[in-house]
Amino acid sequence: MKKHNPAPGILFTFLLFFYGLTAFAGVYPAPETSPYNVKLYGVKGDGKTIDTKGINKAIDAAATAGGGTVYFPAGNYLCGSIHLQSNISLYIDQGATIIAAPITDESGYDLPEDKIDNKYQDFGHRHWHNSLIWGENLHDISILGPGTLWGKDLVRSNKGEDDKRPNKTISLYLCRNVIIKDISILHGGWFGILATGIDNFTIDNVKMDTNRDGMDIDCCRNVRISNCSVNSPYDDGICLKSTFGLGFARATENVTITNCQVSGYDEGSFLDGTFKRNEKKYSDGNPTGRIKMGTESNGGFKNVTISNCVFDYCRGLALETVDGALLEDVTITNITMRDIVNAPIFVRLGARMRGPEGTPVGALRRVIISNVVCYNADNKHGAIISGIPGHDIEDLRLSNIRIYYKGGGTKEQSTREVPGLEKEYPEPYRFGTMPSYGFFIRNVKDLKMNDVEVSYIDEDLRPAFILDHVTGADFQHIKAQKAANSPAFVLNEVKDFNIYNSLPVANTRMADVNKKEL
Repeated sequence: MKKHNPAPGILFTFLLFFYGLTAFAGVYPAPETSPYNVKLYGVKGDGKTIDTKGINKAIDAAATAGGGTVYFPAGNYLCGSIHLQSNISLYIDQGATIIAAPITDESGYDLPEDKIDNKYQDFGHRHWHNSLIWGENLHDISILGPGTLWGKDLVRSNKGEDDKRPNKTISLYLCRNVIIKDISILHGGWFGILATGIDNFTIDNVKMDTNRDGMDIDCCRNVRISNCSVNSPYDDGICLKSTFGLGFARATENVTITNCQVSGYDEGSFLDGTFKRNEKKYSDGNPTGRIKMGTESNGGFKNVTISNCVFDYCRGLALETVDGALLEDVTITNITMRDIVNAPIFVRLGARMRGPEGTPVGALRRVIISNVVCYNADNKHGAIISGIPGHDIEDLRLSNIRIYYKGGGTKEQSTREVPGLEKEYPEPYRFGTMPSYGFFIRNVKDLKMNDVEVSYIDEDLRPAFILDHVTGADFQHIKAQKAANSPAFVLNEVKDFNIYNSLPVANTRMADVNKKEL
C-alpha cells in the first residue's frame, strides 16, 4: 500500500499561516509603526521637551480618520493640556509616563473656561479645561494603561477665580461611553479624575497615589468602578458628588463600586510599596482616603451599590445629603476596615443648602448596610447616624456588623450634649467627641439593626448606643461590651423601641420613652 506523505499538507498549512500573519500585520500594524504612535508626530518622550503640540497633533490625525488608538510607547512625556476627541483611545504603555509640565506659557495648558456662573460649588467643580487631560461633549473615549499619569506640577487648590493654574489630571464634562482602565495616577492635583455629567462610565483597575481627591464622580449615570486602589491622605478617595456644576441639579445614579481599596498612607508610599504612615503630616491629625457620597449634594444619589471594598488607615464610610437632594436606594455590603481614624459609618441628612434659594431640605431613605467588620476604629466619634429636627433619616437597615473601637472614653464625655450643626459642613470631627462609643443615632425613623456587635480595646465608660429622637427602632441579636455601672443603651425621646435576643439588655418593648437607660 502506498504511504501517505504529510509534507505537502504541512507546507500548505505553513504557507497559509505565514501569509495570514502578513495580511493580519497589514490590517493591524505594530504599535511602533502605527499611524497614531505619538513619536511619529514629533513627540520626543525624553522628559525634557514639551510634547503638548505633538500629542494633540496625533489625536487630531486619529480623529480626522474617524477614530483610533493614540499610542504612547515607553518614555517620559512632558506636556500641558491634552485634548481628547470622540472615538479616540489613549494607550499609555508600560514604561510610559505622561508628566504635567512646569506651568509656563510654553507648556500649553488651557485656561479655566467660563462655563458655570453660579457659586454653589467649589472652583474646581466649575472649571474643566485647566487639566492635564480633558474632554467635553465627547463620546466613545478611552484612557488605557498600564502606564502612568504624573500630575507633577498640577496644583492642589486655587486662590480664587483669577487663579488660572492647572489642577486636575483627567477632567471630563458631558461625555458618554467612557473607559478609564489599568492606568496609574501619581500626584493628581485637586482631582485625579473629575467626571461631571458622564453617562455609561467604566473605571477599572486604576491605581492612584495622590495629594487630594482621587476620583470625583459628579452628576453621572450608569457608572461602574471596579478593582481600583486609591491612596489619598489629604482628601476623599472614591467620592460620589452631585453638584450644581452642570448649571442645574442632576442625580448621580445607577452606580456600582466593587472590589476597591481606599487608604491614607503618605502620598507616594502606596505606588512605591512602602506604605508609610506619618500622622504629623495631617493638619487635623488624621488622613482622609475614604469612600463617600457628598458633600456636594444638589442632585442627590440614587440606586447605588458598594461591595467588597477595603478601607485601611483612613476615614470611614460617609453618606451625606445636605444641599436639598435625595439620597435613596443604596446597598453597601462586604466592607472591611482597619485603623479607621474617625466614624467608621457616618450617615448624615443636613440643611447646609448651598444651592438655589427656596430649595427644600432633602431626604435620606432606603439604605442597607451589611457585612461590615472594622478593627481599631477611632475612639472619639463612634458611628454617627444623624438627621435634623423635622427631617428624619428613614428606612435604614444595619446588619451583620462588627466594630472594635480603641476605647478610652470617660464618664464625663458620656454626658456631653452634641450640637445639631444642621447648616454646617458635614464631617464627623465637627461634632466633637461623642457621648457614646458605639453608635450615636439621632432624628431617625424606622431603624432596624440585626446582628450588630460593638466592643472596645481599652475600657470605655460611655454607653454603647445613644438614641435621640428616634421613632421605630428595632434591635435584635445586638451585643455591646460595657463597663461596670455604665449603661449599654441611653434612650431620649424614643418611640416604638424594641430589643430582643441581645446582650447585656433583656428583651424590652416600649411605646414611648422620654429618658431611660438600659
